Amino acid sequence: MNPAGCSFTLPPGPLPSREGESIWKSFSRGVTVTAQVSDRAGLRLFTLDFWLFLVSGIGVEMDPALVKLALGGIALLGCIGLFFGIGLALAAHRFAVEANPLIEEVLESLAGAQCGGCGYPGCEGYAIAVVTNPEVPPNLCYPGKEKVAERVAQLTGKKMTAVEDMIALVRCSRTEGRVSHKHEYIGFASCTAANLGFGGPSACNYSCIGLGECAASCPFDAIAMVDGFPVVDPDKCVACGTCVRACPKRIIELMSLKARVYVPCSTKDLGKNVRKVCEVGCISCQMCVKKCPAEAIAYEEGLIKIDHPKCIAYGPECQEICVEKCPRNIMRKYAGRAAIARQAEGLKMAS
Repeated sequence: MNPAGCSFTLPPGPLPSREGESIWKSFSRGVTVTAQVSDRAGLRLFTLDFWLFLVSGIGVEMDPALVKLALGGIALLGCIGLFFGIGLALAAHRFAVEANPLIEEVLESLAGAQCGGCGYPGCEGYAIAVVTNPEVPPNLCYPGKEKVAERVAQLTGKKMTAVEDMIALVRCSRTEGRVSHKHEYIGFASCTAANLGFGGPSACNYSCIGLGECAASCPFDAIAMVDGFPVVDPDKCVACGTCVRACPKRIIELMSLKARVYVPCSTKDLGKNVRKVCEVGCISCQMCVKKCPAEAIAYEEGLIKIDHPKCIAYGPECQEICVEKCPRNIMRKYAGRAAIARQAEGLKMAS
């Protein structure tokens, strides 16, 4: 009897299917046997399991106690599996959530960019919200634009609102202003990582770091790095806002393509400090605030902010006097996609 409680008995006489000498070795666990048989063809190695022994006519005698133990274990495992299987089936039935076919239909209508520009976790999150929450408008899928907004409004029975064309704008003129470097950054090529080291390598603490984190995050490849500065492609940008969230300096914002003026600068430093590091940066003189007849320009938290809807509503009667009165020429006229294209061309020429 071996340690596993099994003994193997060879049948009397030679094996009918083999010629020559047979050497049988039983292993300590008593379930597998290796036979090495010598015949005219040479050596062959066979691994035979318990069932092959039965077929070959080799008798196996097992300890009845071990047989009972094995069968008891199998029965116990089967009962446990049956118990948990029934439990899972009952739980699935009890907590089953009925799928809303309208949500699936809205989801199929969306652009499927998974950009998060709508403010929800993916397209499915927005589909659920726009169907179940009456306060969620149908025009938040920026990549889909007006076509998708109309379809979502039709499916949900909500009122279609105007879809405003917007674009990402980098509020920085680091290249044009010839902003110097206060130190060399050596490390992981990430704007967020570089920003942790004294606000980045640029002498202006509010300027673009230039390591392309916004370009890498854009799901539409709408941002290209030109001489270490992000340039937005107006034909590819869908205003999803991914780059806005990715920028650690918070110098990228979404702006209406109908805007009339803009300020490509985000500095909050005092005028004298701005002059030391940048040739064109805003010095916070607030001349534009004082001269705007529409009162659409404000100076808040050390930064010039423009209320574009108010500025657009006032119309061209003001003749963009804010642009004319700016002593640094950093308040500029904006002509939508053409302005972005001109800015990109200027950067390429400067580089």
